[in-house]
Amino acid sequence: MISSEKLLVLLQLVSPGLPIGAYNYSEGLETLISQNVIDKKQDLCSWLTSELRYGSIRVETAIIPRIYHSLNTGELAKLTYWNNWLSAARETRELRAQNWQMGQSFLKLLLNLEPKIGDISLELKPPYNYVVIWAIAVYVWQIDPKIAVISYLHNWTANLVNTGVKLLPLGQTSGQQILFELNKIIPEISEEILQLEDDNLSSCNWGLALASMNHETLYSRLFRS
Repeated sequence: MISSEKLLVLLQLVSPGLPIGAYNYSEGLETLISQNVIDKKQDLCSWLTSELRYGSIRVETAIIPRIYHSLNTGELAKLTYWNNWLSAARETRELRAQNWQMGQSFLKLLLNLEPKIGDISLELKPPYNYVVIWAIAVYVWQIDPKIAVISYLHNWTANLVNTGVKLLPLGQTSGQQILFELNKIIPEISEEILQLEDDNLSSCNWGLALASMNHETLYSRLFRS
């Protein structure tokens, strides 16, 4: 169970209204759609399913329980370790820049909401990965890591479904149908992520990497990456 207060805080954390710039990024979808790799509802659903099951979002989300555990045990040096590790694991410069920008923007916002987050963030040196700051907020507000992982995956999925709705001839109802289907597998994937050992933090993401690298060569773009 989660208290009403914590639930409201969590809903704010995953709100698309957070001023962190997430709407600026397509994470390779704009390239894939322009190349007709994704051109219908089923394609988008299949791509996002593969990303959730095998892609880098698994590795990114796996940082949440690790940051939480490090703070819970007082191993503050691990914050810098995992922040640097994740920066090095990014597939492309564009994806790394995206997470650094969102991390910096998110920290700036949180400093106006919760002073304790600012105290903990002093253990880190910029640039900050978004998920690291997100995990610090989850710890400070004592949201269960399992619920946090599920919520983070849902938020990521919802953002990219909305991106697909903007780029494809795809209606809002179809977008919600995709999200409804993907929500069915998120709890299972969350359990897998929570069980991952450090040595098993890996992903198969060459498709995302190529799409991200080719984004800057598109004739016209709506998104930054």
